[in-house]
Amino acid sequence: MQSGFRAGHGCTSATLKVLNDILTAIDKKHYCAAVFIDLAKAFDSVNHHILIGRLDSLGFSNDCLAWFTNYFSDRVQCVKSEGLLSGPLAVSMGVPQGSILGPTLFSVYINEVALAAGESLIHLYADDTILYTSGPSLDTVLTTLQASFNAIQLSFRGLQLLLNTSKTKCMLFNRSLPAPTRLSNITTLDGSDLEYVDNYKYLGVWLDCKLSFQTHIKHLQSKVKSRIGFLFRNKASFTHAAKHTLVKLTILPILDFGDVIYKIASNTLLNKLDAVYHCAIRFVTKAPYTTHHCDLYALVGWPSLHTHRQTHWLHVIYKTLLGKVPPYLSSLVTIASPTCGTRSSRYISLDIDI
Repeated sequence: MQSGFRAGHGCTSATLKVLNDILTAIDKKHYCAAVFIDLAKAFDSVNHHILIGRLDSLGFSNDCLAWFTNYFSDRVQCVKSEGLLSGPLAVSMGVPQGSILGPTLFSVYINEVALAAGESLIHLYADDTILYTSGPSLDTVLTTLQASFNAIQLSFRGLQLLLNTSKTKCMLFNRSLPAPTRLSNITTLDGSDLEYVDNYKYLGVWLDCKLSFQTHIKHLQSKVKSRIGFLFRNKASFTHAAKHTLVKLTILPILDFGDVIYKIASNTLLNKLDAVYHCAIRFVTKAPYTTHHCDLYALVGWPSLHTHRQTHWLHVIYKTLLGKVPPYLSSLVTIASPTCGTRSSRYISLDIDI
């Protein structure tokens, strides 16, 4: 399943899919284990001959294949610094980054890796890959995950893509089941043990093993506080309109990104974000610390963060009903017929767990 560089797909949709799968397993009182796979210089390691073969298997004409062969041929790179230009260095591998075709060609190159996942689930966002599986038996879960990871590694080797072992991590998601005293190691084909972690930043969102989002909210809080501190130190330089714009462009996007993902966090954690949000509003309005938060929202003309999150979530649902989200999200929403007479012959039934 590939979400990178595709219309209607994104980091949020990919993370929602993965999160829903993990939460579904947890609700069933199952163990869920994952491997977050990191590749070393993936875009620069694409073998042109293999890629041309992939394009051929997809039915591209000989003329198109010849065009792509020419597109990859005779590429060079050099470095320019302080007016000085280095000598050219031939580039025999990789897709041109910064080009329109580059991301699409990389997706074509890597997508078949998903076929090797076996009994596990896999999700790709360009080269960011998560492999995960769940079940009532922890031993079975880890055995299945190891088998799938072995097959995925072989597939990467066939593509001449190198696993970055030091950055590839394992995580066991578990909220209520007994914690094992010792976990079986997940190993690479070279015999290296992968590190188990309690937190991992996946597509811009920190996931923790209990899915509390405590780590993610802590990072958000720290980042916003840092920016607000800078703004307050320089507040004399800004007009009211500039303050309003600065907060809207530099603070709110931090809080908005992925908010439909971490909205399941506890109110205690979400209240910490409310606190920094209120501080940002006070910077704009010059309102005293004792001003009630409802009055702050009225002064600046912005809704609460809770309303922000709910609005963004409704946008996801609305786009789902319009068919403007990936199939893996639209499959979580069903339109069912009511069991008794109503004005409408249909109603929306949401099976989304998050």
